[in-house]
Amino acid sequence: CRRRVVDLRAGGRAVHGSTLLLVLMQRAVHSAAAGTWPADAAAETAALDYEDRARRRIRLRCESGFVFLLDLPAVVRLRDGDGLKLDDGRWIGVRAAPEPLIEVPCADPEGLVRLAWHLGNRHVPTEVYAGTIRFRYDPVIVDMVKGLGARPVALEAPFQPEPGAYTHKGHSHG
Repeated sequence: CRRRVVDLRAGGRAVHGSTLLLVLMQRAVHSAAAGTWPADAAAETAALDYEDRARRRIRLRCESGFVFLLDLPAVVRLRDGDGLKLDDGRWIGVRAAPEPLIEVPCADPEGLVRLAWHLGNRHVPTEVYAGTIRFRYDPVIVDMVKGLGARPVALEAPFQPEPGAYTHKGHSHG
């Protein structure tokens, strides 16, 4: 539906700029997990960092430069390989973008468990591998890790942390 700007009036006043943008912009109105949408039919790909993959509503840009509005009914944690369906029926593939991370190798299981406890106690999202933990760069957390005797290593990689036990229900320390 194509409209002229002069037709977008509300009670004799011009429509607010953000409202105008929403009317003219393609909207992603549905998300689908990897393997449940036609990935081979993706019209675009959006490389999104960890924070931009956990939104309900935000303006996003695809790798091609195509801009769209993520406009979902609720916050969804998108993962690498998921799809977003535009309101015109086209699909956008989601790719986890590389971002600054810290990797902490642990020499033994006890060191890994100790580090995981300290990170979890601070609600730091983490990726856990055999003998290694990764988290997003944060200078305060890096100093804490060093204080525990670990040797953090900076790297750039996609980040897909453990979703957590309370992902769907929320929790508090009440």
